[in-house]
Amino acid sequence: MFTSIYSSSVTAQEFFSMAAAAVLCGTLYAWIMARRVRSTKRFFIVVSMIPFVVGAVITFVNGNIGTGVAIGGAFSLIRFRSAPGSADEIAAILIAMGAGIAFGMGYLAYGVIILLALALLYYLFASLGLFDSKPMQEEQLLKITVPESLEYADMFDEIFSRYLKSAERLGVKTTGMGSMFRLSYLIRMKDSKAEKAFIDELRTRNGNLEISLLPYSEQQAQL
Repeated sequence: MFTSIYSSSVTAQEFFSMAAAAVLCGTLYAWIMARRVRSTKRFFIVVSMIPFVVGAVITFVNGNIGTGVAIGGAFSLIRFRSAPGSADEIAAILIAMGAGIAFGMGYLAYGVIILLALALLYYLFASLGLFDSKPMQEEQLLKITVPESLEYADMFDEIFSRYLKSAERLGVKTTGMGSMFRLSYLIRMKDSKAEKAFIDELRTRNGNLEISLLPYSEQQAQL
């Protein structure tokens, strides 16, 4: 059961057995992950296909080092043609690729175990709500656009001290063809009901330019 189904040369029956196992388990795995990850239809389709695609590539390489290097180079190009994903999406894809390698080497039982066991483990951890602490839920990303001429170093400190428990500046970037700066802060409000008053006071300091206040994530902070 835990030995490779492949002989010295892969037959059509062996290949289609691998394909059936990879597609069926990949679809079940994608369905389980889609119940916990903020997924789209495209995410479901892609994750369903990855075990078979990777398995087919490993099957065709079949020990040929030159072909393996060429395929690896082709796969590396995909990274630069795709939008950055969340940690959940990246983990789902890596698990699917790991199982695809097992399928491609003929170890169908190991491929099934990798997909289904890790999917159920992920589902369990996500259901437990680990690390969903109140301080983490309170963190927000504040972005303030200011004119180029404004000395922003301590411009908002007084307002921050009255409305915020903490404020950490994450970075500064130019915008509007270099005519403005966008400041990014990781903040925690003292009172969420004072959000409008907080933003109104910021507007009086930044010339009524754009201000955004969003739930914090590392991906949003890099935008």
